[in-house]
Amino acid sequence: MDGLLFFATTAALMVMMINCGLGALGGGPVGDLVRGRPVPWVAVVLTTLAVAGVVLQLSWPGAMAALDHDPAKSGGWRVFTSVFLQNGGVGGAVWNIATLAIVAALAQWLWGAWTSAILFLAGVLLPEHIDALLGMGGPSTDPRDFAGSSGATYFLGACLALALLIRTRAVKQRVLAVGVPALGLLMWFLQDNGHGLVAVYGFALTALIWAGRRLLQRPAQVG
Repeated sequence: MDGLLFFATTAALMVMMINCGLGALGGGPVGDLVRGRPVPWVAVVLTTLAVAGVVLQLSWPGAMAALDHDPAKSGGWRVFTSVFLQNGGVGGAVWNIATLAIVAALAQWLWGAWTSAILFLAGVLLPEHIDALLGMGGPSTDPRDFAGSSGATYFLGACLALALLIRTRAVKQRVLAVGVPALGLLMWFLQDNGHGLVAVYGFALTALIWAGRRLLQRPAQVG
């Protein structure tokens, strides 16, 4: 039962973030929202790498041992290669790759290619260091955490919530946007669910980037 609740809340958080992204694009039928928009090359590249990672795992039995992010193994590059491996079986791989493609596309349309790429990279590199800084422990020793794209995807997905929050005045949509970090915190405290915590980190970092942009774009005051 606890496992089902874990997966249900994890999926619900992702659905909330995707709905935030669609809402920030203007709402309405999905086809109308994406029609005429530029090719989301960040999503194309990341999805291609994720699919290539699964193909590599299927064709090379030693791929996980060679490329995962086991803290007991040397190799600083593992933090990058492990993101494009999957460890949740067929269903988990399909879910991770599909949500990565959707979230990355929405993020690029809302924030631009470079910001989206930077946020995804931050989602790969920062969470374990922030955990350590906040005293939440060092790198995970759970083998289930040694690979998978979901952490970086949830980190990036939170930027969709911030996009909705700053673009809408509708109370219902603002509640949805704020609900993303709120549910993330609940998931962390009640379930020890890292997906929720990285979503909070992603929301906070995107807010800082947005605030920095606003500050740089503000006209200089003439005194």
